[in-house]
Amino acid sequence: MGRHLREGIRSMLRNGWMTFASLSSIGISLFILGVFVLLTTNVNYIAEHVESQVEIHVYLNLDIEDSEVSRIQNSIGSMPEVDRITFVHKDEGLEILKQSIGEEWVEGFEGDTNPLPHAFTVQVKEPEQVGMVAEKIYGLNDLFDPPPIDEVNYGEETVEDLFALSNFINRVGLVIVVGLAITAMFLIANTIRLTIMARRREIGIMKLVGATNGFIRWPFFVEGAIVGFIGAVIPLAVLLIGYDRITNSPRDNLSFMAMINLRPLEDIAVPLSALLIGLGVLIGVTGTLMSVRKHLKV
Repeated sequence: MGRHLREGIRSMLRNGWMTFASLSSIGISLFILGVFVLLTTNVNYIAEHVESQVEIHVYLNLDIEDSEVSRIQNSIGSMPEVDRITFVHKDEGLEILKQSIGEEWVEGFEGDTNPLPHAFTVQVKEPEQVGMVAEKIYGLNDLFDPPPIDEVNYGEETVEDLFALSNFINRVGLVIVVGLAITAMFLIANTIRLTIMARRREIGIMKLVGATNGFIRWPFFVEGAIVGFIGAVIPLAVLLIGYDRITNSPRDNLSFMAMINLRPLEDIAVPLSALLIGLGVLIGVTGTLMSVRKHLKV
């Protein structure tokens, strides 16, 4: 293996420009793949985080009686899918609104002039049951006269949009990466082909003195694997360093980043490294195999 390694490195250096082209192609392909993997991973992570915190907001009609409020709360709380229900008085809702948009915007709306309705905040036991529970809550209008519930809102649409975005990123990334990977394989195959052509006489002599086919082929496989490995390590290092900078940047300097939670680097580093390095070596060896089968007649 020491001899195969030396021959593989020597062959890489001998065909410098083709090796550089192969490294660049693999590096660009895997860098783009890594970017899409990070995007998809974090979109799914954000979607899961949002889904786990989905709450149903139930807004009551303005003219509802206090006695009806208790009946509705009991009806919602008795649903087996409901984990917790919290009553939000309209005065409390006004205070929350003050903190959100500023006191000057709601000045003069205290007391009887408060335009907000009473509301409930409902948390369910299983996030996937949110839509069904929201429909059941709104269906309580059929049990009361007049209907007490004005509106039921929940964040399921946001979660669905995030998962749709994740699927789109997956599909687009797969198409781009497959195209670039095929290009990289052909570049590596051409590099190996040039090496075979330059060493054809040497290979013939080796065959005459009893060298086996495997002994002759192994340096080419080592060369392809080294090219693939180096082509994967470079973009991997760039991605990990860049991702670490982003996740550890002060949130007050990145207003957008302050609004979202990214998956920690330690959860991503090992799977991403295994994926990119494994694909890099696979692309290198596959490109070599294509060339060896076609051009190495031993």
